[in-house]
Amino acid sequence: MNIEDYEKIRNGAVGFYQQKRGLIEVSGKEAIQFLNGLITNDVAKLEENALMLAAFPDAKGRLIAVVRVLRKDDKFLFETEESTHEKVYNNLFRFTFAGDFIVEDLSEKFEYFSLFNFKSEISDLKFDTKFGEDIFVAKGELKEFENSIEISDELYEILRIEQGIPLYGVDMDETTIVPELGIEELISYKKGCYIGQEIIARIYFRGHVAKQLTGLILSEPPAVAGELNTEQIQNSELKSPEGKNAGRITSVTFSPKLNKTIALAYVRYEFLAEGTELKIGDQTATVKNLPFVE
Repeated sequence: MNIEDYEKIRNGAVGFYQQKRGLIEVSGKEAIQFLNGLITNDVAKLEENALMLAAFPDAKGRLIAVVRVLRKDDKFLFETEESTHEKVYNNLFRFTFAGDFIVEDLSEKFEYFSLFNFKSEISDLKFDTKFGEDIFVAKGELKEFENSIEISDELYEILRIEQGIPLYGVDMDETTIVPELGIEELISYKKGCYIGQEIIARIYFRGHVAKQLTGLILSEPPAVAGELNTEQIQNSELKSPEGKNAGRITSVTFSPKLNKTIALAYVRYEFLAEGTELKIGDQTATVKNLPFVE
């Protein structure tokens, strides 16, 4: 990784990261009715040009995908990871024969960019759809970002973990129960029934999940980021000081800003309090609420 690029981004320089993402449009007179039966959040309360997080759960409350939903006029745009794009599309499309519910996959028409520190400059860009500081641009329309840093995969991974953003297939998958992600704005507990709602609501009203995704700061950081062997730490089992199983690590990186090795991990509820010290072999791992860096 180019440490200079990292320092520039963390000091406010403009940067961009291009990746493949899914973009799916849903419309029709019965769109709200169908969508609210499929996802954890309440699209009926989503205002024009507003954005919300939601999850697609299965009947057991386990995760199919995390999405962002944007309302544009009478249409809803779903943005999702490349790895869950097909699942989301198929999950939506199967209901198109049941009523006035139209689903169109727009993914191949656009390119997706995650933007960093663009602020007011984003208004000067020609884009089609904006999800926070991330944009979809019609293919071939945007040639380059002037005076900005092109973020590498390695640098983006550091920024992702510092921000506490889980990645499907790494930090979450089809075995994850939605509330285990610990993202409160993902779920509405006041709307009507949806697939998996009974399990998710039962966890909420009974008190808490058995484990939850959180952050860890590890002791004994390497002298430089390049010395970190993530394969030795990733998926490692966490232990309490008494030797009890306390969870497992999912993602790990070295944070130049914190000068520490940091990780995302599922930690058992009784050890979730910030500042709790756990063990990974001879190392100490201290629980840290997410994000590591705002």
